[in-house]
Amino acid sequence: MTLIEVGFILFTYFFSLPYILKLGTLGTVQREEYFDPLTLQKTVNDFDNSLLILLGGIIGILFIFAFVLLYIQNMKAVYKLQVRKENGAHINNFKEDCMELVNNKFHITLLTLPSIGVIIVNIIPILFMVCIAFTNYDMNHQPPSFLFTWVGLKNFQTLFTTTTTITFGYVFVRVLAWTLIWAVIATFSTYFGGIFLAKLINNKMTRCKKLWRTLFVITIAIPQFVTLLLVGKMFGDYGIVNGICNQIGLTGFLQDIGLVSEGLSYIPFLSKPGWAHVMIILINIWVGVPYQMLSATGILMNIPDEQLESAKIDGASEFQIFWKITMPYMLFVTGPSLITALISNINNFNVIYLLTSDYVTGNMAYANSNAKEVDLLVTWLFTLTNDYSNYKMASVIGICVFLISAVLTLISFSRMIAGNKEEEFQ
Repeated sequence: MTLIEVGFILFTYFFSLPYILKLGTLGTVQREEYFDPLTLQKTVNDFDNSLLILLGGIIGILFIFAFVLLYIQNMKAVYKLQVRKENGAHINNFKEDCMELVNNKFHITLLTLPSIGVIIVNIIPILFMVCIAFTNYDMNHQPPSFLFTWVGLKNFQTLFTTTTTITFGYVFVRVLAWTLIWAVIATFSTYFGGIFLAKLINNKMTRCKKLWRTLFVITIAIPQFVTLLLVGKMFGDYGIVNGICNQIGLTGFLQDIGLVSEGLSYIPFLSKPGWAHVMIILINIWVGVPYQMLSATGILMNIPDEQLESAKIDGASEFQIFWKITMPYMLFVTGPSLITALISNINNFNVIYLLTSDYVTGNMAYANSNAKEVDLLVTWLFTLTNDYSNYKMASVIGICVFLISAVLTLISFSRMIAGNKEEEFQ
């Protein structure tokens, strides 16, 4: 504990304290270059870096918070040792304490490094992102050349504002709606599609079961980003699918019934709203169903045959067996993974980005907010960050994604796997 105290004091004094003291302003000295006539070289002044100040300040505050908690726990431990000594109980020496960390308290030893990793990899970035949402960190305020500062709730107000120049409110509602629609349809279409495909392949009437499983597993063996890029090119405006559609007259037929504009010589599978939304969902089903099929196959094989035979003897139809026995069992076993899939689809960057990388919006409101009709919140966030350096608004959207994912996860877990259901399936 003494070594930890010395390390904490040195770390705070020499590293984090200067950053913590500047957290209120995030720096006041702008970076400037000037020519030094003595050295005949350009010299940079001792400037402030807002990004380092914010990051160093967050780390410093976390260290202070952790040290306070550790100190409190240490005082409690000292008090307990004092009481034990007064009662004549044995007090461990240093060697015995070390052995305790290998024997009775081995779980603490194992969890120490993972806990530190979670703090470094998850907690600090999340806190940093949350803080960025309350600043004006964007293309015009990029360290180290420029400073950024706190702006309070201005960015959150901007996200829900719709004017002739600011269209974030208009775009956010529509992107959020498409994100939720996509997440629900993509999750449950692949989930039920995988179950139906597994039941079809495992049916007693189905022949060459190993062949069918192999064909679907091949799609999993190919890296997903390769598949998506290839499929995106195939369904492009001048891809092979459009070429075939032109030859068989499908493009002209769709123009006659009004589904394709007269001025187009192709079907806008991935280049127009509506068409692109439907195609993204269909392609995701084709890519995602084999994964669910493999999972469902193993679970279906574990359903007790006694339950199925008893239901048949009682006169239950195949649909009733599926709805009353198979699906409850599947939902019970796969409930947590289904929730994970839902959250993953909310943040499904690969499918949307790789399929619509060439998509260009014709809606000026979307373009003004650097978004597209097919964007999810996560792809919109990526575009704002990577292409336009609008870190402040990207952080606000990131907070919204986090809140949505957290709320859906809590609701789903409480509803789907609440109570003790193990006895129902034993």
